[in-house]
Amino acid sequence: MFDPKLRGIVYATAAAVLVTGCGADDIASPGTGGNITINNPAPPPPPPPPPPAATVTPAGGCPVIENIAGGLTNVGTISGPTGTYRVCQLPRLFRSSSTLPKLSGVLYSINGRVDVGCDGGFTAPTSGAPFTSTTVGCTTPLTADNNVTLTIEPGVILYGATGQSWLAVNRGNKISAIGTASLPIIFTSETNVTGIATDSTQGQWGGVVLLGRGVTTDCTVGTVAANTCERDTEGSADLARYGGTDNTYNAGRMSFVQIRYSGFALAVDRELQALTTGSIGSGTILNNIQSHNSSDDGAEFFGGAVNMTNYVATGADDDSIDIDTGAQANIQYALLIQRAGRGDALMEMDSNANGSDTPRTTIRIANFVGLQSLSSPDNEGSTGANASTFFRGNSDTTLINGVISTPNNECIRMDGRAATPATLTARSVVLNCNATKFLGGTGYTAAQVAAIFGTGANNNDDAFTTSFSTLFINGSRENAVVATNPATFSGFPASVQAFFTATNYIGAVKDVNDTRFTGWTCNSTTATFGTSVTGLCSSLPTY
Repeated sequence: MFDPKLRGIVYATAAAVLVTGCGADDIASPGTGGNITINNPAPPPPPPPPPPAATVTPAGGCPVIENIAGGLTNVGTISGPTGTYRVCQLPRLFRSSSTLPKLSGVLYSINGRVDVGCDGGFTAPTSGAPFTSTTVGCTTPLTADNNVTLTIEPGVILYGATGQSWLAVNRGNKISAIGTASLPIIFTSETNVTGIATDSTQGQWGGVVLLGRGVTTDCTVGTVAANTCERDTEGSADLARYGGTDNTYNAGRMSFVQIRYSGFALAVDRELQALTTGSIGSGTILNNIQSHNSSDDGAEFFGGAVNMTNYVATGADDDSIDIDTGAQANIQYALLIQRAGRGDALMEMDSNANGSDTPRTTIRIANFVGLQSLSSPDNEGSTGANASTFFRGNSDTTLINGVISTPNNECIRMDGRAATPATLTARSVVLNCNATKFLGGTGYTAAQVAAIFGTGANNNDDAFTTSFSTLFINGSRENAVVATNPATFSGFPASVQAFFTATNYIGAVKDVNDTRFTGWTCNSTTATFGTSVTGLCSSLPTY
């Protein structure tokens, strides 16, 4: 077992390297004959505590859930460093609304693909036009949506029992995974339960997929021109289709949720993410979500309209966030922190293959921090983005109040090959990059990308030296930058302004009194968020 003292040394060292990589001043002199002021870097945060002792004993059986035909399947017990648990396997298909209760000594197993309700199709079926669902196990034509809601109580832990395990919330159905700051919901892998998972583990199971009836592009069936465009979830052996015309679609709510060690490849080059959305709408609530060590993206949004606040991506092996196929995304307060020497872009925004499709992929992100450490090489992920952020295709991106610290890498790359090239608007965004800073692509030169960013205007700075008090908490330099209020930004329509909260600082965390990411997140060598109710990402909590 890993020695707790050694673990503390590793955490403190990793945190110190990242803070040092952010470039705090060592010495500043006011001039000849003046006093010398020494600005010592802030000490690293304290290391996270060791894993809890084995205290869990298995429940005597699985809870009775009347709405599940045959109930949950009791498949015995599973043991790990924190104790022994009763394993209650979810059914292949939730046919009616069900609740997974928080019970001591119980884990819920996702064994293969688990569907929430039958797919209701492009539009809600009616008695006059029955819809034959393609979801496995759904043989009776639907005359109305199933309207199945899977409710997951705070503190519940679910794990993928196989690599091919994933949860699909189909069109016409919802998820209600509403944890709390003191009892977050955890989706994780079997290796996390048994204690095998480490800070480099990834891709152990699929992830969570929310499917809706929003507008998408890059059609699998139908056409954009006829407003009949639908897409299939990448890599799924059985259809898991999304798309429609309703960008207000409500797929439910996910709040205070951790998704760990996800991203299994369902097919060649077709991995899931921790969180994948397919054409969900603005009626869906997503907040306080952590993706940890996804082997693909931290989260990827295909089409529809996505609103999300308080998003954390730690250790993604591809992009921390990826938005494409006509998605309209609004995100506020985000930490994008990649593992040392791993990952591709912090952000990738594009339209997939069809650069003339409408709607254009549109992204608005306010109050964010993106970090790649000093131990991450230049052109990290060189077969992909080649820079820390990548804007291409048929996309329009607005960045507000952001800090990108990637000292060994270029900060921004743009590709203008679409019929109407990608656009970027930056307000109160500061960059800490290598000497090159910007990269072009088809249609853009590096000089044009630099001009688009516009250092020296709109409170932007491409030669910023960070002063984070810890890994991502603002220091004096960050808080000296004049912020842009996204809630009143004239470049946003009124409906978008209403989503954003008023802020007067850049970055995601203003100071030590701002605890929006503390408690409900898990800690790792990639990032420590302070006292955590769940402890290390590599261990299970015992609450």
